[in-house]
Amino acid sequence: MTGRRKAASHVLADVDESVPGPVNGPLPKYQNVSRAALLFLMLILCAGVASGSGLNANTRTFTPAEEMRSEDWNDPVEMERVWQAALVRIPNPGNGHIETTAGELHTLQLDPGEKFPAVVFLHGCSGIGKGTHTRINFLAANGYLVVAPPSMAREKYPQSCDRENLRGGLYRDTLKMRQYDAGYAIEKTKALAWVDPDRVYLVGLSEGGIAAATFQSQPGKASIRARVVEGWTCHAAWDEYRGINAPAGEPVLTLLASEDPWFQGPTTRGECTGFLHPGNGSKSVVYTEADLKQRHALLEDERVQAEVLDFLRKHH
Repeated sequence: MTGRRKAASHVLADVDESVPGPVNGPLPKYQNVSRAALLFLMLILCAGVASGSGLNANTRTFTPAEEMRSEDWNDPVEMERVWQAALVRIPNPGNGHIETTAGELHTLQLDPGEKFPAVVFLHGCSGIGKGTHTRINFLAANGYLVVAPPSMAREKYPQSCDRENLRGGLYRDTLKMRQYDAGYAIEKTKALAWVDPDRVYLVGLSEGGIAAATFQSQPGKASIRARVVEGWTCHAAWDEYRGINAPAGEPVLTLLASEDPWFQGPTTRGECTGFLHPGNGSKSVVYTEADLKQRHALLEDERVQAEVLDFLRKHH
């Protein structure tokens, strides 16, 4: 390597996806969606969502922030809408992987005896794009069933960042919606016939990394094995964006470029070491190599990919 990489074992952004809190209290009853609502959602989704229409900032019409209400954040119909549109990658040993959406899973005929470890992947603030596909395809190629819930599939969704000017946090409560979508997807993923429910991981990039870091897992249906946070410092002016909410038994890997252009301000500069539990396998990696230190997205690089796979396999 051409530079120094700092790693610690104890311890407020994006590519096509950017930075700008934990949702306090119990998670909602994610499954509370009527059959009629599900059928209606499937009909409207198949017209365009499955093909990716409206799932990124370039194709999305954003909801004005003043029209958002707190009840929108954990609206079960909105969360089901996101689930139905979720990109899914299923390993197909010897033949790459199967590409589908959660809404189309019922059409597949797969051996339910095959149980894969699974990753719920959270995109950045600009939605589903090339970086999402790179990450979920990489994970699927290495044996993980991957589900990527696109929060922009919601009917009501405000703009949360300005990538051109590296500004995040345009709608503070976006993270609440991202966390609710994550919890809903985790429960749904663990219920899939092809998933080992004891080996479900949460991985997020940038704004998705903030959601992954601050998500409050729950024992049982909303529990996760470990989490990976890419492109986030764990530091922010807003309390609910700061730190990591993983319990002591849940290891976390954080990945950050030392000069990430999104996080050079006084409130977001730093790294996650001080928020990680010592002795549980958690690790903060800060890349100082010349070709990595000023990047926001890191997981396209083979060295970073190797770090992630090593972490996931250690906590298999």
